[in-house]
Amino acid sequence: MYQQMIFVNLATDDVEASKKFFTELGYAINPQFSTDECACVVISDTIIAMLLSKQHYATFTKKEITDSTRTSEVLICLSAESREKVDELVEKAVAAGGSASGQTQDLGFMYGRSFDDLDGHTWEVVWMDPAAVQG
Repeated sequence: MYQQMIFVNLATDDVEASKKFFTELGYAINPQFSTDECACVVISDTIIAMLLSKQHYATFTKKEITDSTRTSEVLICLSAESREKVDELVEKAVAAGGSASGQTQDLGFMYGRSFDDLDGHTWEVVWMDPAAVQG
């Protein structure tokens, strides 16, 4: 069966610093699709983050590139297998130079926290009780 993938393309001020940040979170960089202008971050078998220098990103759009430290265009949400894994990833992000973002959300059946990466992109990390998802 075909497994659809998502490629999230994000502009970055510093490709090398972004590579270091995401490898410190435990993600791999795929060198086959990475250059000095772009880092291919493998989040899972079906989720890839392409971190592009702003100059390279500009070749894909005619629109102005936002300053993600001041404005928000997208919230990226990743699932986690447990509450502990939510905390672990956010704590790794903060230790790697990111910053905690927003308030912890604890609804019992769902738990989430957020962090901003080095360029200000907001990443939400959420755990949901499998029993709640099944309905």
